[in-house]
Amino acid sequence: MNTGDRLILLHEDDNVYVVVRPVESGDPLIVGGATIPAREGITVGHKVARRPLAAGERVIKYGAPIGSMTQDCAAGEWVHMHNMKSDYIAAHLRDAAGDAS
Repeated sequence: MNTGDRLILLHEDDNVYVVVRPVESGDPLIVGGATIPAREGITVGHKVARRPLAAGERVIKYGAPIGSMTQDCAAGEWVHMHNMKSDYIAAHLRDAAGDAS
C-alpha cells in the first residue's frame, strides 16, 4: 500500500501506520488512499491512525493487539500515550536512569 514516504504499514491487519520519516504539522500524509495534512509533528517510530479509531477499540500493530484507545482518534492522527493505553503493562514514567517514578 502506498503511504507516501513518511508512513509504513507493518501488517495488513494493522489499524495504525508507523512513522519512518519525521512528520511536521501540515505535511501531506497518504492515509486510507486519501491525502490529508498532518495535524501535528510526529516523531519517527510513533503511530498514526490508519482509519478513525473509537475509544475502547484495540490498537493493532504487527497484526496483534498492543493496547486500546482511551479516546476517539481521526484517521491520520497521532496514536500514543495521550490517547491509548497498553492492555498488558501499566503505563508509567521513568527518570533518566530508568527507574520508575
